[in-house]
Amino acid sequence: MTVVYVLLLLIAIFVVVLLGKTVRIVPQARAGIVERFGKYKGTLPAGLSIVVPFIDKVRYMIDLREQVVSFPPQPVITEDNLVVSIDTVIYFQVTDPIAATYEIANYIQAIEQLTMTTLRNIVGGMDLEETLTSRDQINSGLRGVLDEATGKWGIRVNRVELKGIDPPPSIKDSMEKQMRADREKRAVILTAEGQRQAAILTAEGSKQSAILNAEGDRESQILRAQADRESQILRAQGEGQAIQTVFQAIHDGRPDQSLLAYQYLQMMPKIAEGDANKVWIVPSEIGKALEGLGSTMTSMAGIPSKVDGPVTRVDMGSTEPMSLSKSDDEVSKANAAVQAAIAEAQGAATSSLNDPLSDPLPDSFGVADDPTDSSGDETGATPAP
Repeated sequence: MTVVYVLLLLIAIFVVVLLGKTVRIVPQARAGIVERFGKYKGTLPAGLSIVVPFIDKVRYMIDLREQVVSFPPQPVITEDNLVVSIDTVIYFQVTDPIAATYEIANYIQAIEQLTMTTLRNIVGGMDLEETLTSRDQINSGLRGVLDEATGKWGIRVNRVELKGIDPPPSIKDSMEKQMRADREKRAVILTAEGQRQAAILTAEGSKQSAILNAEGDRESQILRAQADRESQILRAQGEGQAIQTVFQAIHDGRPDQSLLAYQYLQMMPKIAEGDANKVWIVPSEIGKALEGLGSTMTSMAGIPSKVDGPVTRVDMGSTEPMSLSKSDDEVSKANAAVQAAIAEAQGAATSSLNDPLSDPLPDSFGVADDPTDSSGDETGATPAP
């Protein structure tokens, strides 16, 4: 019985081994290369496959997915004799498992060496600045050469990327200094442009301010001149009305000797006014005024002691202020009339002061002279019109 059990056990082990050699399971995106007695027999697709045990053998399992291989940095000399370190990344995919197995022994190593040689050829024709700024051109050149060379190996290069281009430390320092100088240059240019714009805006603001100030000064001067003109016109009208009022009051009041004597006495305190007055002169008419005020029998020369007859009122025109809306001709005529009246009154006052024996009041006042003066002469008086 023991021998039978051993035989059964051996048979079971043989069956299991036989099944293991016969049934093959290939994963997805894989391909199995089958050899029969060392010669290529076929390619197993993904899934369950049956092979002849102990005769067929699955030699290689090829990955059909896209693969990524990163190569270490490699020194490369540029056209201007500078050594730079360039590391690359290759994206490739096996399209023909048979060629990838039997056309090349190690396609990864082959791709790496081909990448390094091609990179040296491409970068050797560029200077450093062009190398740093022409990544797309280098990538396109690498991909074209690698795709053409690896096509017979059953490999398709999809993409080539340069991970980094590292120039020597001294070149890095020079590049940093150059970059810093360029940035400082741009900063200075921007600062100068800003100052220029600020100066232009400031000048424009000053110009507009000066223009506005000049316009304001012009308008203020015009308004001030108009105000002065109107004030002078009103002042002249006031002086004219005051002269007319005084002139008419003299005619209406019929002044006599007592009134003029009283006016002389009122002027005496004004003569003595002021702290700086040390000497003051009493007019000669003061004595006569006092005599006339103290005695009604004595009269001053030229002043009638009694006025008879009707008083003739002088028509001085309207006393209403002139409107500023009148034309300039009317204003000029009014000013001329006022100046004439002032001149006439001043002339009459001057003549009376220079000749004390003459009539101190002009004939135009409308006051009749005394028919009998102090010397007994007969005089006639005609009322003023």
